[in-house]
Amino acid sequence: MEFQFADRLLKLPPYVFGKLNALKLELRRKGIDIIDLGMGNPDKGAPDSVVSKTLEVLKDPKTHRYSRSKGISQLLKEVAVYYKKKYRVDLDPEKEIVATIGSKEGLSHLALALLNPGDTVLVPAPAFPIHIWSVVLAGGNVITIPLEKLLGPNFIEELAKTYDSLWPKPKFILLNFPHNPTTAVADRNFYEKMTAFALENNLMIIHDFAYADITFDGYKAPSFLEIPDAKKIGVEFITMSKSFSMAGWRIGFCLGNAQIVQALEKIKGYYDYGIFTPVQVGSIIALRHEWEEAPQKYAQIYENRRNVLIEGLNKAGWNIDKNKNKATMFVWAPIPEEYKKTGSVRFSRFLLEEAEVCVSPGNSFGEEGEGFLRISLVENEKRIQQAVKQIKKAMSSTSPEEVMEKYPAGF
Repeated sequence: MEFQFADRLLKLPPYVFGKLNALKLELRRKGIDIIDLGMGNPDKGAPDSVVSKTLEVLKDPKTHRYSRSKGISQLLKEVAVYYKKKYRVDLDPEKEIVATIGSKEGLSHLALALLNPGDTVLVPAPAFPIHIWSVVLAGGNVITIPLEKLLGPNFIEELAKTYDSLWPKPKFILLNFPHNPTTAVADRNFYEKMTAFALENNLMIIHDFAYADITFDGYKAPSFLEIPDAKKIGVEFITMSKSFSMAGWRIGFCLGNAQIVQALEKIKGYYDYGIFTPVQVGSIIALRHEWEEAPQKYAQIYENRRNVLIEGLNKAGWNIDKNKNKATMFVWAPIPEEYKKTGSVRFSRFLLEEAEVCVSPGNSFGEEGEGFLRISLVENEKRIQQAVKQIKKAMSSTSPEEVMEKYPAGF
């Protein structure tokens, strides 16, 4: 029997990360020890205090019932206290905060809440896939802005040119700093100018702040909500995934403009019954007692791994600027010059099969990512050193021409 499915499925390209995982699994079934630097999947566990409290609450059968969709009151209050301590931002727990099942769920449901079919959204490119496809699945159209232009000295002029040329006018711009995949960062001046532009042009700002705490070399990422007028035009998403190494727990928050937050809350009320209560209580402990120490500890681990990876690859002939990789759990690495012609997908396939190292091809984040690889810092330093050795060995024995001949341009 042949079924007919929704047209929106036809809009979705094959998910590159899914294909990478399938290839990786196939090789592992053959007994090959793949060093996985592909997905941004934290390898460290949550803080012990968080785990202990969660287990304690888990034993109470009352906490196994449906939870409140927007998040339990005490958790929302704790998020407000956390933002006041960390960023000096005042938030109303009941009106300006909603808990989400991670950032991806929150961004996707928010797109459904904000967009009508045909509405347009501005997204810097390259981009993490959900930043594009949440809009597409909601029936909207994505207008990309090269990230380099957006972070350039005349970015407001460039943004104004794009904005003025569009009809209908974009409803919102989706920002993400520190940036996935490029690791680019933004300063307070950037957010001040963006906020002023958004106010002048009736444009909402949605900021994905997933890597708020994973910063290196003394750099501290500012919150968009620190800008005095930010709550008038936008919201910010944070997540427990990276800062507290709670990725599989699936919990985050949308904070800021009350109208936007409540639009997301309304949509979520129809889609889910809330996050498992023990997870929410565990998050309270993290935000209350671990908000300084745990993120610093995890950030230091990633910084050390970044140093090992970049120094190792540069000694092997790569050219990666450490100063351009001072945040997130990734390194955004230009493909070595002599191999650039192979393309990021083909080169990633070569590294997976010949070096037995899994990385993400840059063009899986859009055409603007071509020529780069996103390398995740999710293995320990010894494994990263081993990955560098295997990459060096594979490249020394295989020419760019041989890579092009042996591997297809796509998966």
